[in-house]
Amino acid sequence: MGQGGEPRRAHAYDGELGAAVARAQDGDEAAFAVAYRIVQPGLLGYLRGIVGDDAEDVASDAWLEIARDLGRFKGDGAGFRGWTATIARHRALDHLRRLRVRPRSAALEQDVLDLPGAYSTHDQALETLSTERAMELVRGLPRDQAEAVLLRVVVGLDGPAAARVLGKRPGAVRTAAHRGLKRLARQLGVEGVTDDGRRTLGDSK
Repeated sequence: MGQGGEPRRAHAYDGELGAAVARAQDGDEAAFAVAYRIVQPGLLGYLRGIVGDDAEDVASDAWLEIARDLGRFKGDGAGFRGWTATIARHRALDHLRRLRVRPRSAALEQDVLDLPGAYSTHDQALETLSTERAMELVRGLPRDQAEAVLLRVVVGLDGPAAARVLGKRPGAVRTAAHRGLKRLARQLGVEGVTDDGRRTLGDSK
């Protein structure tokens, strides 16, 4: 993950992704495979945070729809990541409805957590989000926070793109992501972090 919580690794591939999508829309199957290779890891991580062990099945359904509707997509690599995340989210919610699982309440901790200062706990939480334990912790967040964190960190969307996927205002998504990351940082043992990002307690690394 990039400094400051920016998903720079994903951004680095956006040029390649956009070119691959354009070729795929012209019928290049190899280019579609390239687009899949770039997008799938983040998409699968996002879905694991929503539907758990059923993520691969839901991702397969999403990719069938992505392939079917590819000709209708208009945009660049970053736009494609947002578009595929939207489709995946719809398929995930359909899956949850079929299982009669009610979405997690987003009403918890509404105003309890303050926003962390200047990417302090945010950065420290991102350092460990690739672990399975961290993904389990993400799934334990209130739903709005979990989805905001997953879209920003795992899928690599910027604030406005994540907001479009969720149908919310960018400010609301930013707040949810910060609250979720602060909570994760506390659970991952980096709660002793100052506003300038230095650890002050439990610094064993």
